[in-house]
Amino acid sequence: MFINLLKISLIILFVAIISFFKNEYAFASQFKFTKVKNLNSPWGMSFINDNEIIITEQTGKLILVNLINGEKNSIAHNLKFIKIGQGGLLDIIHRKNFLWIAYTEIREEWEISGFSGITTSTSIARGKLNRKKINFKNIFQAEPPLEAPQHYGSRLEIKDDYLFASIGERGEGMIAQDGTKHPGSIIRIYTDGGIPKDNPKFTEKPNWLPEIYQIGVRNPQGLTLSDFDRKIYISNHGAKGGDWFGEVKKGENYGWKILGWGGVNYSGTKIGPKWKTGFSKAIQYWVPSIAVSAITIYKGNEFEDWNGHALITSLYDKSLRKLNFDNLSNVKEDILFKDKIGRIRDIQVHPKNGKIYFLANDSLWLMEKSGL
Repeated sequence: MFINLLKISLIILFVAIISFFKNEYAFASQFKFTKVKNLNSPWGMSFINDNEIIITEQTGKLILVNLINGEKNSIAHNLKFIKIGQGGLLDIIHRKNFLWIAYTEIREEWEISGFSGITTSTSIARGKLNRKKINFKNIFQAEPPLEAPQHYGSRLEIKDDYLFASIGERGEGMIAQDGTKHPGSIIRIYTDGGIPKDNPKFTEKPNWLPEIYQIGVRNPQGLTLSDFDRKIYISNHGAKGGDWFGEVKKGENYGWKILGWGGVNYSGTKIGPKWKTGFSKAIQYWVPSIAVSAITIYKGNEFEDWNGHALITSLYDKSLRKLNFDNLSNVKEDILFKDKIGRIRDIQVHPKNGKIYFLANDSLWLMEKSGL
């Protein structure tokens, strides 16, 4: 009897594996991938019109790419940035002839008894679009500046007159539970840098810094506005396990590093529970980690059936995943492709035709229907 049960279990497992790879292949065969332009460590991008897209390279360049004729031009800027560890020029967003950019800013340089170092912060600057040189002015600096060169977060989104930004916890763990410090939080400010008077500090969280909207995140590299429900959604890169996708909620706490979201430290030690009462609960979790990166809520004509679904990109398994989260008690996930274009850093949907652009493996890529 035991042998028969074992045989049945093996057959079920085999069928499941075959079904998984068959479905993944079926999705991937529907897409055509085109490399649009070679780049150097691209991180963020934003359409400035239907034909042009502006891209940041971590190493310091702002690149303007013409999608019609393929021209690529560099734009000078005045940012006091540094490429260090996971930092550099990071996300960028365009609205009404203005640009907002998140970057790693040098805050302090020190030298004591032959030892030297620097502190940096996730900073945000605003500037008017100019095709030769953009003069940016800071509108936000994460406090306090820290020495660790990782977990900057730095994804940007605009809703109405508000700028939302994800601020990573810089590897400091429990700093994400301290509302008197920016690392490990989601901030909300006006697009000119002003402070909204209905932010949590002025309503229910008097000890929080005025810019902070939500706390308890680790390294959130995805942030997007849904045109369907007008909510802001976030993806968070967990430790060795515990990635998630969820909603940004005013005054709430996603729990890092009290919660581990199902993951463990890279040393293998456990990090708290996956979730418990009193903390924000994510919509979808990934354990082990897929190294979730940029996200978008799809809206367009190229893939009409995807409208309102979340598209989730991944660095580790180099995948694009689709989430149908209309029913939060039964979230449906499809892996659309894996390992087609490399590690995916950013995703943008063309504002008119709905085709999808990616930053991956030092290149700008286009994905459209294959026509098969």
